[in-house]
Amino acid sequence: MRKRWMAMLAVTLSVVTLFTACGTKNSGGSDLADGEEVFRVGMECAYAPFNWTQLDSSNGGVAIDGVSEFAGGYDVEIAKKIADGLGKKLVIVKTEWDGLLPALTSGKIDAIIAGMSPIAERKEAIDFTDNYYKSNLVMVVKKGSAYENATSIKDFSGAKVTAQLGTFHYNVIDQIEGVKKETAMDNFPSMRVALESGIIDGYVSERPEGVSASSANENFVMVEFTDGFVTSDDDTAIAVGVKKGSDLTTKINEILSGISEEDRTSIMDNAIKNQPAAN
Repeated sequence: MRKRWMAMLAVTLSVVTLFTACGTKNSGGSDLADGEEVFRVGMECAYAPFNWTQLDSSNGGVAIDGVSEFAGGYDVEIAKKIADGLGKKLVIVKTEWDGLLPALTSGKIDAIIAGMSPIAERKEAIDFTDNYYKSNLVMVVKKGSAYENATSIKDFSGAKVTAQLGTFHYNVIDQIEGVKKETAMDNFPSMRVALESGIIDGYVSERPEGVSASSANENFVMVEFTDGFVTSDDDTAIAVGVKKGSDLTTKINEILSGISEEDRTSIMDNAIKNQPAAN
């Protein structure tokens, strides 16, 4: 009986140790120095070149909280600069696009740095900082298709077009007369697969992602328009999302003001160059 009791005790201790270790890993703070504060940033890690998932810390990748993967990209580099300016340790929290606002408002994360535009609908729920990037809308299509040489959104009449769920990209498709508006998709990797397989003829995106897609896959082409979508400045701008009334807004704006346009362009160029082929 004693041996049996000791064996049960050993198993119990092992289980407790396992759960304790898991809890430590997911806390995002197991390697913090005494008194060190964290800046928890939410992003998809699936929107290259703004953010992506990679297997190691190469090219400045930052560990993703709770898993053995790393995040890289333009958003990550901006997040690093903001965290440094705040004097805090950056923690990346990989979050589905639709979960970003709830994660912020519930306090799971401190900020959203995820290629998010400060549109009016979002401003009702959260605050935004000054813009840290601005880009035009494009269409990503297959090389050799009937849409490769398009110059106007009118050229996509009859085309099967989609965009990411929960973004204004999907709404602007309605500006194309005669378009076949397909169901919105959760993320860009899914849209690239759909385009490759012929399920869609094109998807709406921003120029950096379009450059990223055509660089990663020689079968893709980015279409830039001379007669394009009608958008507002907020639609095509990208800003950091924070909680309503947060004092982070002013602090982050001060940090962003210290990043020149030349530096921002250089960071984006490097992000496009360093993106993993699969993103």
